[in-house]
Amino acid sequence: MSQTPPASELRELLSRDAREVAPLLLGAVLTHEGRDGPVSVRITEVEAYLGPQDSLHPDPGSHTFRGATARNAVMFGPAGHLYVYFTYGMHHCANIVCGPDGLASAVLLRAGEIVAGEELALSRRPTSKSPKDLASGPARLATALGIKTADSGRDALQSPFRLELPAVHAVDVSSGPRVGVSGAGGSHDYPWRFWLSGDPTVSRYKAAKVRLA
Repeated sequence: MSQTPPASELRELLSRDAREVAPLLLGAVLTHEGRDGPVSVRITEVEAYLGPQDSLHPDPGSHTFRGATARNAVMFGPAGHLYVYFTYGMHHCANIVCGPDGLASAVLLRAGEIVAGEELALSRRPTSKSPKDLASGPARLATALGIKTADSGRDALQSPFRLELPAVHAVDVSSGPRVGVSGAGGSHDYPWRFWLSGDPTVSRYKAAKVRLA
């Protein structure tokens, strides 16, 4: 069961440190009511990302590490908005911006369970082999929800989106290094990936590939 506090309260919660917000989003339900209909996903895996190298909390794995750009400007606030980026020339990934306005941080939505609109999600991901695979991974999750870069900057707390927190915070939560992040940002010094322990929709851990000179 989920709950929907007033948007102002939810935005205040999201304005905390992303490392604190990330595990609180486990079990939350994000809904996107697109032109084709609604799809809802229960979030089972997330990753926290912080700020530039000259900030109070530098994060070498973050898109903002080298400073603000036109693409990552959304990560600097306000909290509760979507930061969506396109990667590998084929995939969209969705984040929810966190932290105080002006301080860059966000939580990547890594995986989830489709809890409404499964047929529509499957039409968007026809190669999926089972329901548990529909949103198991950040690109799969964004595709199933119908989220694209045009949604970057849109408010996740207002129509056509809705974010509902779990009535009870998850207690069986695991954490570890982030997936596919190269360099120091992907090391055990940054155990900012959080997931619901044992949930079948959680993606498999993969370390970043080491590039040979």
